[in-house]
Amino acid sequence: MAWAPDNIQVNAILPGWINTELTRKARKDVQGLHEHIIARTPLGRWGEPEDLEGTAIYLASRASDFITGVALPLDGGFSVMV
Repeated sequence: MAWAPDNIQVNAILPGWINTELTRKARKDVQGLHEHIIARTPLGRWGEPEDLEGTAIYLASRASDFITGVALPLDGGFSVMV
């Protein structure tokens, strides 16, 4: 809110379970992790780094000039599951 008068928007991308070197290692080390994530994610898959690109480009573009204070989960629906 403090920076909005200066036309500075502050937003965040909240990535979910993304297929990275770190999470691939975790899947090897933590029994059942892969199955748990797949079962709880409505889209039924791990995210790929490329899944974040479009949102990052959008938030960096003029198309998002009237958006501020948003924390946007990109997690295939994981965060809305109970």
